[in-house]
Order: sequence, then structure tokens, then C-alpha cells
Amino acid sequence: MSFFIEYAYKCSTLVDEGGLCVQEYIRKRVLDIGTYILESSATVRQTADVFGVSKSTVHKDVTERLPLVNEKLSMEVKHILETNKAERHIRGGEATRKKYQEN
Repeated sequence: MSFFIEYAYKCSTLVDEGGLCVQEYIRKRVLDIGTYILESSATVRQTADVFGVSKSTVHKDVTERLPLVNEKLSMEVKHILETNKAERHIRGGEATRKKYQEN
């Protein structure tokens, strides 16, 4: 088997828009992250802490990779992340208030 045929065979699970193979462990992580956000309404930062990856990785997983894997889950997660983004100024204000109440 030539390299290109082997490569195409290994990439049968998920191919991104650039035609690159996404490994199975990444596909599983993408689904796990999407499910976690859906079930817990977690922020990108909270999700990154739970999965031990960077915020950039979580963001790329849910905005670029998840739509390729599961379109329905992607739309639901997108709605949650938009809600979190709209509420972030409130969470930031609460954190500041708690910080100064402790002092």
C-alpha cells in the first residue's frame, strides 16, 4: 500500500476542511468536550481546566471540528457559548466584588 492510500484509509473517521486527517483521539475529545459543555453549560475556560487542554484548543474543537463530527451537538454548544459570552461581564463583576469583599 502506498503512503497516500494508507493515509486516506486512516483518515476515514474525520477529515477537516483542509483535507487533513484528524486522529481518533481528537475526534473523541471533540465529542467529549461538546457533551460536557452541553450538560454543564460550562465556559471555555472551565472546560479547558477539566480536560487539561488550552482555551484555544477548546475553542478550535467546538467551532471548527465539532461541526464536522456532529452538526446538531455543534449548534447546541454554540448556543450555550453565545449565552456564556453574553453573560461574561456579569461573572467578571461578581469575581471583582468577591475579591474586594474578602479584603
